[in-house]
Amino acid sequence: MVNAGLTHCFKGLGRSFGNCQKRRMPHRVTLVPVTVGAPWRESARRALVTETEGMNQLVAALDGPLGDGLVQAVDRIRKSSGRVVLTGMGKSGHIGRKIAATLASTGTPASFVHPAEASHGDLGMITPDDVIIMISNSGESPELRDILTYSRRFAVPLIAITSVHNSTLGKEADIVLPLPRAKEACPNGLAPTTSTLLQLALGDALAMALLEDKGFSAHDFRKFHPGGKLGAQLKHVRDIMHPRHELPLTGEATPMSEALIMMTQRSYGCLGVVDAEGRLAGIVTDGDLRRHMTPDLLNQCAGGVMTKSPKTIGPDALTSEALEQLNSLKITSLFVIDKDRFPVGLIHIHDLLRIGLI
Repeated sequence: MVNAGLTHCFKGLGRSFGNCQKRRMPHRVTLVPVTVGAPWRESARRALVTETEGMNQLVAALDGPLGDGLVQAVDRIRKSSGRVVLTGMGKSGHIGRKIAATLASTGTPASFVHPAEASHGDLGMITPDDVIIMISNSGESPELRDILTYSRRFAVPLIAITSVHNSTLGKEADIVLPLPRAKEACPNGLAPTTSTLLQLALGDALAMALLEDKGFSAHDFRKFHPGGKLGAQLKHVRDIMHPRHELPLTGEATPMSEALIMMTQRSYGCLGVVDAEGRLAGIVTDGDLRRHMTPDLLNQCAGGVMTKSPKTIGPDALTSEALEQLNSLKITSLFVIDKDRFPVGLIHIHDLLRIGLI
């Protein structure tokens, strides 16, 4: 009985082993090393060179009909009481969304209307007070027909961005921004590459012309960019500075034995020294202490140890400017003074770190 049981076990093991042999093991993936100077690098270079040539053609075109159309477009948009409505199909549509976003964030109300959605009710989003910018490389995209017809029927100003000025779109538009017929970076001449780059660049140029015409400032820009690192860069020093009652300040005649206590208590790594009228006359830093490290340091006055006329910043300056000063001067703190040199605050590099600027 025992031998029969062992025989049965061995037979079972044999079947299991046979099944394992029949199973296919996964193939090992062999990585082919990339040769330095592979053809891909040259392909990328050709694409960038081709697109750069297209950009050069765009710049040169500003001296001709494109520049004339741009001037008319800026004038029409700045006089409009409505919004700028971008539209386009396919890759041109994607570019239109980006241009609309750029315009809106730089002070020109704008939105994007998809041509297909426009044909199913979104035409109601467009009013006679608006200005339509329609983008089509060929100027013959059939999907744009309904918006084009609507703009003509209700006299909505129409600006065309196209490479074919005598196309259907070019003929119907009030203003044409004719793009140069630049060579596509695609070796087959089919994929929109250079043409979409020129559309985007022209949209940026239009947005910047409108921005400068409005006198759109960094303060205005902050209204539309309150979040993220960009929002932090556009905050003002007064928004994050430590107020006057927290400042480490002392008089010029204060003995260093007392001044050091104040400097240690406030933990900013510096001490502001004010004159008899309360104006900032100098600053004492760790470096000043090392330079004056003598046995009689504690008997000296703060005015004798301080660095005169320290670097300062105004409360209306941007935090990005404060960061630039701190980095360039290789310091960690800046006193904030008003126009009469009275200290009103202090900004430390940790404050910039706290708001996410660093």
